[in-house]
Amino acid sequence: MTAYELAQVNIARLKYPLDSVELKDFVDALDPVNAVADQSDGFVWRLQSDSGNATDVPVFGDEWLIVNMSVWRDPDALKAFMYEGQHRELLARRREWFERVEEAMTALWWVPAGHRPTVAEAERHLRHLRENGPAAYTFTLRDSFPPPGGNEQG
Repeated sequence: MTAYELAQVNIARLKYPLDSVELKDFVDALDPVNAVADQSDGFVWRLQSDSGNATDVPVFGDEWLIVNMSVWRDPDALKAFMYEGQHRELLARRREWFERVEEAMTALWWVPAGHRPTVAEAERHLRHLRENGPAAYTFTLRDSFPPPGGNEQG
């Protein structure tokens, strides 16, 4: 068991309402992609409401933003899920469904094993990344930092 796990949040600004025909492919893919995530090597936890996903969980008080938050064993496990299979296919279509935003919309940070981050915590990490850039407190996959103590497995 590792001492730390990797928390990730990504938010997106919708171009259309979730129940619109323009977002049908995205909404229809949520459950299958989440099922793949849940079974992925290194997956620990994901934020979800009673709906089974987090599209109805408020973030930054903006009804046009949706949030995805999860915890993974390490960056390699997260990357393997993100860039393979059905999730990769959705990534390729993200410009159809979401506004292009200049500020950071994705953040990573280390949490003690077993900790489940809150949306308020995720908002703090996104703000920190936007204001300060990548650092040990909050970072990106491109500019990542090891967990406290300096080694990937804690």
